[in-house]
Amino acid sequence: MISSRTPLEGATFIAATAPEGVAPRFRIEVDLERPRSEVTGARLLATAHGVYEASVDGVLVTASVLNPGWTSYEWRLAYQEYDVTELIARGPGKLLLELLLGNGWYRGRLGFAGADANYGEEISVAAVLEIDYSDGSGQQIVTSEEWTAEASDITRNSLYNGQTIDARLRSGGEALELHAADVDRAALIPQSSPLIVRNESIAPVEILTSPSGRRLVDFGQNLVGWVRFTVSGERGTRIRIRHAEVLEDGELGVRPLRGAEATDEFILSGGLDSFEPTFTFHGFRYIEVEGWPGELGLDSLEAVVVHSEMERTGYFTCSEPLVNQLVHNSVWGQKGNFLSVPTDCPQRDERLGWTGDLAAYAASANFQFDTSDFLDGWLRDLLEETRHAEGQFVPLVVPEVLKYAHFPEGFSLPWHRATAVWGDAAVWVPQALWWSYGDAERLADYYPAMVMHLESIEQDISETGLWDRGNQLGDWLDPDAPPEDPAAAKADPSVVATACLYRSASFAAEAADVLGKTDDAQRWRALAARTRAAFVEHYVDADGVVRSDCATVYALAISFGVLDGDLRDAAGRRLAALVRASGYRVTTGFAGTPFVTWALSDTGHLEDAYRLLLERESPSWMYPVVMGATTVWERWDSMLPDGTINSGEMTSFNHYALGAVVDWVYQVVGGIRPASPGYASVRIQPQPGPGIDWAETTYRAASGPVSCAWRVEGEDLRVEVSVPAGVPAEVILPDGRRFDVVGGSHEFVGPASAPEPID
Repeated sequence: MISSRTPLEGATFIAATAPEGVAPRFRIEVDLERPRSEVTGARLLATAHGVYEASVDGVLVTASVLNPGWTSYEWRLAYQEYDVTELIARGPGKLLLELLLGNGWYRGRLGFAGADANYGEEISVAAVLEIDYSDGSGQQIVTSEEWTAEASDITRNSLYNGQTIDARLRSGGEALELHAADVDRAALIPQSSPLIVRNESIAPVEILTSPSGRRLVDFGQNLVGWVRFTVSGERGTRIRIRHAEVLEDGELGVRPLRGAEATDEFILSGGLDSFEPTFTFHGFRYIEVEGWPGELGLDSLEAVVVHSEMERTGYFTCSEPLVNQLVHNSVWGQKGNFLSVPTDCPQRDERLGWTGDLAAYAASANFQFDTSDFLDGWLRDLLEETRHAEGQFVPLVVPEVLKYAHFPEGFSLPWHRATAVWGDAAVWVPQALWWSYGDAERLADYYPAMVMHLESIEQDISETGLWDRGNQLGDWLDPDAPPEDPAAAKADPSVVATACLYRSASFAAEAADVLGKTDDAQRWRALAARTRAAFVEHYVDADGVVRSDCATVYALAISFGVLDGDLRDAAGRRLAALVRASGYRVTTGFAGTPFVTWALSDTGHLEDAYRLLLERESPSWMYPVVMGATTVWERWDSMLPDGTINSGEMTSFNHYALGAVVDWVYQVVGGIRPASPGYASVRIQPQPGPGIDWAETTYRAASGPVSCAWRVEGEDLRVEVSVPAGVPAEVILPDGRRFDVVGGSHEFVGPASAPEPID
């Protein structure tokens, strides 16, 4: 057996001199040293600065796309390994090995506000094909300057702007100059995160004509991917497809895309042509089609849904269709934004791994899908980015491509200071993974980034013990903030930051205990105690009112455990009063939204939590649903009641962060939560409330499916529970009765409601 002693040993990273938009095709034809019938094994190892597609004898070696994906390329460049035994063994004559290379993220001109960020100005690819023969011999084919390069039929490729495919060039393109590229091989790592794949395809639901006479196609679902089709027409005919998430005044709503063109073009050869633009992706529900030859029908094209491969693990349904749609929207938001990295949005000139979004959403994501390997890869990027950052601060985005940005003069963000919520992703995401999967070895891998984050905060802790120095984004996108100033929240950013510090220090202490780091555990526990004392002394008055006196500060102080006893009870009453005073409309932004329903139900105000969840007027979770949303929106009112798009610069219709309430839906309404890390033991505690009469929830834990189904029957609640064999579970009914069971199926009946709290 032939095997590389080091990754891609002997392979040259090869590049071609070509216009930036052209995707070069590298190829080599070789004679095999033994007959193909004697091939017993064959593996292709490949990677790129850019994205690549590899084929053997004209057949793609994998169904995955956009390889090698997006990592912190400076320190972690993943290579993929494919079993190509059947492709090699079955072909005739000479072997043809080809590599098609696109810009991808490496030369993607990424970012917003004119950032135009690239990792480098040259893309390149490397591969090793290892072949084993039945006589024990082997053969190795590697990329080298002996290969040839030519222009492919892809004449333009950009993740943001789209792709142009010219079918007239498929018979062979212009020869290109090939040369070796200088790539740091120390960064090579084996692929460990899930590959990006085509997960499903969706047919159109309607063909429309806009008021201006343009042909529009509605796929009925806001999704991420591209459109593919087969068509014939006159040679040179140009089909142009633009993508957008919504319509405005009956036309394609492209303003939220900002600088992203999101446009694919296809030029016909004159024969029967198939097109699929696999070197780009778009976030869209609607497309505008120009130049289509003949009649455009519902069966003319299909949308391909693309995201990293993940197994669905969590399911929820209930008696309220709007809540079911909210859950649907959250699931589809995760699908669209878990594409190689967890991004904020998939459609505009951004699509970055914002740490704050994931900090808010990680627990929800882990319930819906098995994210263990996906988020493991991202956290390893976070560790490297933090380790190499000036001051070892957790970046606002991971991978941190914006260090290569060309922002206009005067544009600034708090890049080189610790930032609450966003930086806390270094702690909160591992915390969510720990409770979902219970992997202590991986927790140990994530721990150094926790330490760096907490140590980076120290310079911004004042003599009061508060985190009240530095720059903060605070309760970002507070619905009361003006569209042009999303950071203008009601919550004092230092109150938010100090509460976040307490949570992060507390879990760092827990992690240190798990890992046997006794001194560290004492250090972080002491930091948490000092932070808590400072918070209470400086931010809580004698009547229990927290500075800013808004829903977010109470939600954080309660949910993070900063307050206890009478202060916690008082905070719960004040939070409930604020929620009622708002008419049950949401008043929280990124920081407070994931926790406000938790804080209400945990302090005995379950009915208020339900009413907050089910409110339909903007701002609320149900308002986008009523407006026809099929994913979670960035703003509570990304679309206004009259159907016009919010005027804010940031207006995405696929942004999962504000959908983090589904974690509460799954655990409190649905009733399933881990009682110990990794669901080694389970708590079943459904808490029915007004507006929902029944719910069914299932979570596929490593040990097997956990399910809880409940239904209100008059004054009674009937609960049916199923737990994997050998797994202990505590079942808690609304009246406080507790039952311990181990595995199996069980049924319980009790009063449907808990005793009312005394305000």
